[in-house]
Amino acid sequence: MSVQLVICADDFGMNPAVSQGIAQLAAQARLSATSAMTLAPGWPTDVALLRPLRQQLDVGLHLDWTSPFAMAAGHGKPLSRLMLQTQLRQLDRQQARAVIERQLDLFEAHWQAPPDHVDGHQHVQQFPVIREALVEVLTRRYPTGPRPWIRISRPLTPRSDIKAWVIGAMGAQALQRLARQAGLPHSQWLSGIYSFDGDASAYGLRLADWLQDAAAHPGVVMMCHPGLSSDDTDDPIAHARTQELQELESPLLPTLMQRHGLQLARGQQAWPPATA
Repeated sequence: MSVQLVICADDFGMNPAVSQGIAQLAAQARLSATSAMTLAPGWPTDVALLRPLRQQLDVGLHLDWTSPFAMAAGHGKPLSRLMLQTQLRQLDRQQARAVIERQLDLFEAHWQAPPDHVDGHQHVQQFPVIREALVEVLTRRYPTGPRPWIRISRPLTPRSDIKAWVIGAMGAQALQRLARQAGLPHSQWLSGIYSFDGDASAYGLRLADWLQDAAAHPGVVMMCHPGLSSDDTDDPIAHARTQELQELESPLLPTLMQRHGLQLARGQQAWPPATA
């Protein structure tokens, strides 16, 4: 019996190279989800790339508190400051709800439907204060019918590097508990975390490890950050994006998926939507 795996490309809308790279991979059935940065100026136009893929791809909100787009919107903070303020619970919960509502409004205005899921740029969705605000907003905003699933950034196995465990420690279990109590569907594990170093072959080796681990753990989301070549100076991982795209487009991914008995799945297949 195959194990279902969600492969999600983050940062849709960040710039044309990222959006086009993601759409290119999705059209080749190498992805089952993508997460959109709705504060980005490119979101209203780039969304057209996703419409032909609507029946095969989960499209969700990439909740943003730390990018240049969030800074321009007025609520953005450097990651280190946001981590400290949320850990000390100095972030205003009412304001956090308003920030989340605005990004959901922008998502729905251009996608013309609720998001299939919610995750976060730099995993902010599970930070203290933000996670409580997120669950409150989702349960109020979507009281009936299928609700968006929430991505839990809990590292998959001890093979994960220190970065993965720092991310998980910022609130993965707490968000999972809140989602479960609210009846919101959610993933179990996250893979695809690394420091964006190395060349394409190094990414291929990591990919092999992640897929091997995913085969033994149902409920995995493997995130990725593909993109076409770009000279965007605001994108510090532009080079890594092209390497990810190269490996994910290659025969390596379907070969490894078949070897480990993995089936590409949307979140609604991997964990059925909860209903109120």
